[in-house]
Amino acid sequence: MNRPTDRYRELAARYGTPLYVYDLDLVDEGHRALAGAVPEGVELYYAFKANPHPGVARALREDGERPCRAEISSPGELDSALAAGYTAAECLYTGPGKTASELEYAIGRGVRIFSVESYTDLQHVGAAALRLGAVARCLLRVNSAGAKAATTGIRMMGKPSQFGIDSETLPELMPLLTSVPGTEVVGAHFFTMSNAVDEAGLVGEFERTVVSAVQLAEEVGLPLELLDIGGGFSSPYAVPGERAEYPKLASELERILDLHLPEWRSGTPQLAVESGRYLVGGSGFLVSGVVNVKDSRGNRFVILDAGINTLGGLSGLGRLLPAAVQLDGEEPEQRASLVGPLCTPGDSLGRDVQLPELAPGDVVVVPNVGAYGVSASLLGFLSRPAPVEVLVRGGEVVSATRLELVRTEATGAAEVAAR
Repeated sequence: MNRPTDRYRELAARYGTPLYVYDLDLVDEGHRALAGAVPEGVELYYAFKANPHPGVARALREDGERPCRAEISSPGELDSALAAGYTAAECLYTGPGKTASELEYAIGRGVRIFSVESYTDLQHVGAAALRLGAVARCLLRVNSAGAKAATTGIRMMGKPSQFGIDSETLPELMPLLTSVPGTEVVGAHFFTMSNAVDEAGLVGEFERTVVSAVQLAEEVGLPLELLDIGGGFSSPYAVPGERAEYPKLASELERILDLHLPEWRSGTPQLAVESGRYLVGGSGFLVSGVVNVKDSRGNRFVILDAGINTLGGLSGLGRLLPAAVQLDGEEPEQRASLVGPLCTPGDSLGRDVQLPELAPGDVVVVPNVGAYGVSASLLGFLSRPAPVEVLVRGGEVVSATRLELVRTEATGAAEVAAR
């Protein structure tokens, strides 16, 4: 590993630390990698939960050949998508707990495609659409039963879950699902796993998904105008490394689709995949300053000005951090605990990890945090300021902004949802 470049040191001197840097040229690389991994004609959805920064999302939409659509799950993400230049018609609204106020906000802004997780979720969407004189086109998210195909990654389906309609209940539910006022069921949404390093396993998951969708269409009348087969594309998080490569995936998917959905090339059904980290994870770098180095009872602690309030990635998903954050920097020379500045013993980025020799005033860089960085962190904890987020392209600064948490008077649920 090389020392942090002068560019990061200059940006740290200019904007202070902790600091996130997003390289839009690397966003473009992620976009090209995903577009090349799936067949032509398959739509790409960007999962805004990975990084809702409008500048990052805009870069994924501005590719004229294969622009991304937006997968969102909150009014705030909808606002970010619209600020990034996406139209409401390009947004797929997902999530298991959609409230009446947020549904009215989304439908009022023009969103018409929703992924629904249950019969009651579909009813909630329909009721909001009726109040606004609209019809919501809905995908049924399916919680498939059966054995998994992939051997790596995190399972999302095939077990009791708040996500998706259990596939074995669809024969009984389908007449109800297709007759909810204010809605039209137009397809299915699957997301069986995430972060699949193994290409053969990912191909197997997609094949199971396609076969399941076709079976449901034939056996229970599930409409298949749009079929979102999910994602699972792997990219490292907060450690050095490159996103996974899937050189055979496009041809294998074409084989699967030609076999089971022979009219897919003419858009029947329209196919879609979704991704967040694979698209933008490699574009982001957290630049942090070393505040202090302390020895305690034979153990060394390197204290940074960035902690779990800045890099609490996936904190709400039960995965606080990787086994240990690894730095871009000189070769490791010591073992120490890498910790943040917060007044809690939980503010740890890595215990007994390999680190270069560091001293107060040094600048360190955590790579591969373009996804699940700022917005997945405990920003409000201890009321520290959020890090500045800098966009660069061609080595030049495009923008520099900072999120602010501001306490305001709340006059009602609708206002809070629409904030």
